[in-house]
Amino acid sequence: MADASLNDFATWAPVLRSLRAERARRSAAGSVRVAGRVGRGGWSLAFTGRIPPGRVKRVQSALADAGVDDVSFTADMAPTGRTTLRLLGPSPAVEPGIGTPHPGALILVEGSVAAPWRRLPEPFPGAAPAPSADLELLERTLRERLPHAIGATEEEIAAAEARLGVALPDELKVLYRVTRARWEDLEGDHEAARDAFMAVGCELFDLDGLHVADAASRHCLWRFAAMEAVTTSPDAVVQGLVGSPGWIAFGDNGGGDRLAVDLTPGPRGHRGQIIMLSHEESVGAGLVADSLTDLVLGRFGAQPGGSGARRPPAVARVNVASLKSVEAAAHPGLEALSIGVWDDAPLSLAPVIGLPRLRTLTAYPGTLADPLEIAELTGLEYLELGPQEWRILLDAGAVPRSLSAAAIEVHGDQDPLAIVALANEILGLWGRPRIVQTVLEGDLGPLA
Repeated sequence: MADASLNDFATWAPVLRSLRAERARRSAAGSVRVAGRVGRGGWSLAFTGRIPPGRVKRVQSALADAGVDDVSFTADMAPTGRTTLRLLGPSPAVEPGIGTPHPGALILVEGSVAAPWRRLPEPFPGAAPAPSADLELLERTLRERLPHAIGATEEEIAAAEARLGVALPDELKVLYRVTRARWEDLEGDHEAARDAFMAVGCELFDLDGLHVADAASRHCLWRFAAMEAVTTSPDAVVQGLVGSPGWIAFGDNGGGDRLAVDLTPGPRGHRGQIIMLSHEESVGAGLVADSLTDLVLGRFGAQPGGSGARRPPAVARVNVASLKSVEAAAHPGLEALSIGVWDDAPLSLAPVIGLPRLRTLTAYPGTLADPLEIAELTGLEYLELGPQEWRILLDAGAVPRSLSAAAIEVHGDQDPLAIVALANEILGLWGRPRIVQTVLEGDLGPLA
């Protein structure tokens, strides 16, 4: 955080005054400690009313100037107005927390991603285009619907293929030969844009917007990605993947969901089928049409979903509302185990020791009978525990070295400084950049 404005107490003073006034309305006068998080796109502050947005925007502008996405803080404010403000982070090895000043996932191995994001499509050599794919019918229909459209040249199509590193399927080439889908070609005519949407069945990307919907295009925080799993059932038409080098995204449904031509279909699918990637999901895609010809003609696929179930049994949740024991979750295909809110005796991990595919364990604070059993889970790549459980592992030198990422599960009003110190201790085991603490002193003046 080299930018001086972010490290200037005056930048933060308006936010701190609002938080102090809020605390004064709810409790007796005295020293006050507050904590929060401010990011470029939002904030998490202990404020029940409506904080004047201008006060937060001042900090957000400083974040933007410093090239920082978000920052957590704590502040100790004396009755006299003397204040010690501590800015926590950021660190390139720490993801932001969600609605909390505590750190998010700790990235212990630089550039690492959860296992589902590393999964590539399986080859199904027998996959062929759908019988409904008809290049002549597709071109004729599009030219009838878009008589004034400007098509892409062969050179422009070839340039797009070179940029993507993949040959465009014939149906997609036909589409772009009819219309290159540039907004400037419509000269601001919104009715023409609507006609283009209706003609194709989606908001078509131009050739520059055409992209491969691979796993990297579907960003997901580690703590969520680690609890995903991907599977493709034998009767699936779409492979249950995060992304694929054979998914070529060419349009949007108008609601943020991407449409793609699928060149790596499932065992029952067709090469060149049209799939949709929901913006609300991180894994899988649904079949829309067997071919681009079908999409344009409004003949939609009859098999919704497309990639089959992907959660149980690979992902299991033990808690008061789901599975009632670790034994019930244990089987050779288990990849991710979450132990949540639990109102019975703490649980042993013995039933899952030795499982060949277990890579994720998350456990609500206080739910483990013996945290040191974690040392016997030799294949873990992600571990999320409460502060006390982490303390036990650290003191015993039993933190699994197989981890790529980790997180501290914090509940209640725990001191962010203590959690940051614990996070830095974990990061230190891997030699990763720690969360830097910047201390600023200032005076907010007397409480009005």
